[in-house]
Parts: sequence; C-alpha cells; structure tokens
Amino acid sequence: MKVRAYVAVLCCLLSMDPARADQPVGITARQPWLDVMHEGRLVRILRDPDNLNQIDPDFALTSRPCPPYCVQPMQLAPGVETLGELEVMDYLRRITLRDDGVLVIDSRDAEWLERSGMIPGAIHIPWTRLHSSQAQPDAIAEILTLQFGASRTGLLWNFENARTLLFYCNGPWCGQSPTNIRQLLALGYPAHKLKWYRGGMQEWKSLGLTTVPPAKR
Repeated sequence: MKVRAYVAVLCCLLSMDPARADQPVGITARQPWLDVMHEGRLVRILRDPDNLNQIDPDFALTSRPCPPYCVQPMQLAPGVETLGELEVMDYLRRITLRDDGVLVIDSRDAEWLERSGMIPGAIHIPWTRLHSSQAQPDAIAEILTLQFGASRTGLLWNFENARTLLFYCNGPWCGQSPTNIRQLLALGYPAHKLKWYRGGMQEWKSLGLTTVPPAKR
C-alpha cells in the first residue's frame, strides 16, 4: 500500500505543468490571506505560494513513541470545543479587532517554538506554567488573574468574567495543551470558555500557513 501511495503521489507531481507550478494558494477560495496583530505588529497569515512546498522535517515523523506522544481524542472533555484552522483564524481576527475576551495560547516548551515558530496572534504560556506539579500555586494564580481575567475570594475561583482560551501545541500526538485544559477544568474553569486546536502545529505546517519566531527574551 505504501508503494502504491508513493507511486500515486509521484505521478501526480510529474503530471503538474511546471509552467503552472505557481498557481494561487489561498486559505479558502474567497480568502487569500488574513492580517493579524502579533506583539504589536501586523502579520499576514497566508499559505506558502510554492505548489511543491513540503512540510518541515520536524513534523514529518509518523511513529513517535507513545507514551508520551499518544494520539489524542477528538473531544477532549465535555463542553470543550475542538476547532480547525478556519475557526482558529476567527479567534485571531477577534484578537486583531481588540476583543479582550479571548486569547490564543501556545502551550509548547520554548525549544519547540525556537524550532518551528508559532501561530501569529498567539501568546506563549508553556504548559509547565499551569501545571500543579511544575509551578507554584501562587504563580498559577497570577496567570489566572492577570492574564485570564479570573478572580478569587479565598480559595474559591470566580470565572464569570474570565477570558475564552484557545490552546494548541504540536498536534494530535501532543499532550501539552490537553494537559493545560484538564488542569483548568479541575480548577473550575468553564468548559465553554476553553477551546482546543487539536491539529496544532502539525496541521498548521501541513497547510503551509505562516508562522512567526518567538519573541526574544
């Protein structure tokens, strides 16, 4: 089956007219690109215009060891919505229009950001900063209040005015953003205010979509 699939792809590539190897590559038939704000500057999200472009080698592996790189479910938890690329872009558009009620969060370790970049418009909060075994309670509480908009009276959290959070990591085999979402659910964060881009960087890269390097620390 692998040989047959390879032959089919090869035939497809060979049949392409070299003179037409620069055919338009829009996001959708009606949307060629999306301009978003990222760290105070405008970034244009579009797909790589090279029709022969291929995915980065970092995301070409098919058989990462499990655990820890196990296949994630399509529905992470009841009430948590799983999103695709176009829905992610809708949230990025809202952020660009200064909607303070939403955040898109890259949950990955800094090493991955250095290797593969991040989605424009997202902020970086590595999964370890929200995990009770990796971070101090006061540090987690600071993120919940200052960045997510939650409030607390004593030991009780109030998420009525908390932001809607969209998490992503490396893809369907990555457990970093699912871990964060489950941690927040355990604290009482409303499920309808938690979104998950299951495809993550694996799918983002496979579509040739724009990435940006992380901010210099």
